[in-house]
Amino acid sequence: MKIDEKHLAQLAAVIEAGGVTEGANLLGLSQPAVSRTLSALQKRLGEPLFMPGRRPLVPTIIGRQLAAHGKVILEAGRKASETVDGFRSGSAGTVRIAGVPFFMDAVISRMIGQFQVKWPDIRVDQSYGNLPEIQAGLRSGQLDMAICPLGMVEPGSELDFTEILPGRNVVAARVRHPIFRKKSVTSTDLLRYPWIAPLPGSPLLADIHSILLSIGMSEVNVRYSGGSLMSVLNYLEETDALTVLPQSVLFAFRQTGKFKTVPMKIPQPERSLGILRLKNAPSLPTCDKLVRFISVAFDDLRAIILRHENAVIWSA
Repeated sequence: MKIDEKHLAQLAAVIEAGGVTEGANLLGLSQPAVSRTLSALQKRLGEPLFMPGRRPLVPTIIGRQLAAHGKVILEAGRKASETVDGFRSGSAGTVRIAGVPFFMDAVISRMIGQFQVKWPDIRVDQSYGNLPEIQAGLRSGQLDMAICPLGMVEPGSELDFTEILPGRNVVAARVRHPIFRKKSVTSTDLLRYPWIAPLPGSPLLADIHSILLSIGMSEVNVRYSGGSLMSVLNYLEETDALTVLPQSVLFAFRQTGKFKTVPMKIPQPERSLGILRLKNAPSLPTCDKLVRFISVAFDDLRAIILRHENAVIWSA
């Protein structure tokens, strides 16, 4: 015997609410319509759904068993409605975001945590990638947004790039590095120590070569390379090696007291950090909400970093 799922849901609502009128109100239906449904269902079954003469309504054994199935349907409908409401308001759903590893680990992951404290029903699926992988992910619909540095290379006619932080690199070292004993750091001082190179494909790798070439070093004395951000910082903490990091990345670890910016002016990249999204993509309120949150957070971060930078005495 096939039973209409809507009839089971109405039966469950009536039993849950304790009466036909109350159940109809719960479903947003009229009392006569629900009464007709229950009468038709009872006639089809050939069995009573409720004990006669009992108020509030008391289901029979078969009525209770069918209502249990109806409750599953009723709850599924409620959850579906909540999902739609959450999606439209941007308070629930999933955002797929990717970005360059160092920025994601040092800065963006913390911002995502702060975002989810405010919006706990929004899931964030994060992945890593450099610009080519990120562009491919956005174009194929596998990503909703990305955080990446962009400079002379255009993002592509179908992609939209919004700057959130000007590009700026610094030379980083452990806080007890001997280079900090000097009153003024020169380019010659940078040549005395080994260097840490970032992951292959990272724009920072080209930046290191550019910086060292500008101070007269044709080959990079790389002692360690290819590690994650934490492995680079752990290695940096234990050695006299130097490395180049985005200023915002090093700034994110300032409270550890383990690393410092070497006060030496270096050539700066012609690029900035920004949010990359697909133009004319379907509206995704959860993604829009995360974009706004990150943009505001970077407005605050930019001002703090600027004050910190102005307090440093830089060597030419």
